[in-house]
Amino acid sequence: MEIQVAHDTTLPVVPLIIRGEVITDHLVEVGGRGGDLRFLTPDWHHYADRLPLADPARLAELTRLTFDDILDYAATLAKHLDLASNPHLQRACELTYLTAPTTPSLVRATYLGLPRMLDRAAIIEATESTVGIRHLEGWVRQTLIDGTELEVRCFGARALHIVAGNSPGLSLLTILRNMILRSDAIIKAPSNDPFTATAIARTMIEMAPDHPLTRHLTVAYWKGGDEAFERRLYQPQHIEKIVAWGGFASVKHVTRYIQPGLELISLDPKRSVSILGAGTFDSEQTLAEAAQRLACDIGAANQTGCVNARVVYVESGTDEAGLARLNDFGRRVYEAIQTLPNSISTAPRRPDPNLKADVDALRLDDDWYRVIGGEQGEGSIIVSQLSDPVSFAAALNDRNANLVPVDTLDQVLAAVDATTQTVGIYPEALKDELKDLLPLYGAQRIVSLGYAVALKWAAPQDAIEPLRRMGKWISNQIASPERVPGPWQRPPIVME
Repeated sequence: MEIQVAHDTTLPVVPLIIRGEVITDHLVEVGGRGGDLRFLTPDWHHYADRLPLADPARLAELTRLTFDDILDYAATLAKHLDLASNPHLQRACELTYLTAPTTPSLVRATYLGLPRMLDRAAIIEATESTVGIRHLEGWVRQTLIDGTELEVRCFGARALHIVAGNSPGLSLLTILRNMILRSDAIIKAPSNDPFTATAIARTMIEMAPDHPLTRHLTVAYWKGGDEAFERRLYQPQHIEKIVAWGGFASVKHVTRYIQPGLELISLDPKRSVSILGAGTFDSEQTLAEAAQRLACDIGAANQTGCVNARVVYVESGTDEAGLARLNDFGRRVYEAIQTLPNSISTAPRRPDPNLKADVDALRLDDDWYRVIGGEQGEGSIIVSQLSDPVSFAAALNDRNANLVPVDTLDQVLAAVDATTQTVGIYPEALKDELKDLLPLYGAQRIVSLGYAVALKWAAPQDAIEPLRRMGKWISNQIASPERVPGPWQRPPIVME
């Protein structure tokens, strides 16, 4: 939808979606991240009291759904999320070209892949391997060793989701997780993707306006850091769980609102590394394979994800011969990045000028670094000539990666800590040496090199199981004095 505003400027409108209602009143003008687009959205202050679920008893209509009902709804939604025929998605995709951190071909590829996220078998697999479907369908009973009958069930919650905007797929993943758990969701749309979640919600409304899953989804945009608004909303009588994606500042900001009854599930910013063993250099075949795989881990989604490799430790050796091997390998990786399909990686949309300046400065210091490529902002491979990463390693982005030579893999362990999310490893046999050791230092996900961005939602994320954490696990103890002696029946303690 578009409306005419002052100065003859036509701006797109991001509606407010409140549980099946599309709202376009009380509009205010805001700007997306990057400054490329301004848009209109309903004034969030005006609707602050309507965003929370007024009556928690309404969640009962969700608990009456069967898991098959949810699967059927997801299958129907998948058919409606066809970019070729869905005008809401088409418009959202076009507008996201202007706000996303990635290029249009990458944005479009993600939109084209949305229906695949709703695959029936994949939903069953992910749910069964984390929550367990029977815990969502009803009370699961067991008899404890003292005779107590214990029933456990996972209930949905009233949840607020602060979604990251580095991939449109995260909005659909959030919606899907809430469908599975039968939760009531308020999604805070991010400034670099304010359009995707709204487009999906509007599709759900047109598809099934009276369905409980439609009636328990709210999507709103508000400026992060609006404390007057957020203190009003972020209260345990309104919200039980906050699921926060995003950068350090935004996650840190949310923590000020946490109090008893309001739980934070933080999917906070992480960094990822790769480890390549000496077997990388066994043959021309292993060199070519490792270069291709590493190129994908660096370049996929233009290195915007936490999962992307940025610093790569290579067991090449630090002597003259070892550095020569690594410099040659760096050229192979750079060339492989340039040939990745444009549905996976492209030259960055807006290279960070400060990062480019740091990379360019290293070209003058060839005793310590070799810089391969990057002159046009297309990304570079920086090969350290000592066993130390570059000083700006934490800022590596835009398809810029740093290869660091080591003599032994023990040197890598000091670089792994609690902020390390994904570790890509090559050759595969090297995992057996490292998979029981890396988690002790903080690594949270171990993956075959080349598959860093091939996330599996059936697996844990950031060393937790978000789907399981998003539910409320309720227990019901059943006991009687005939089977389980009560506390009052215990013999008294005799005091000397």
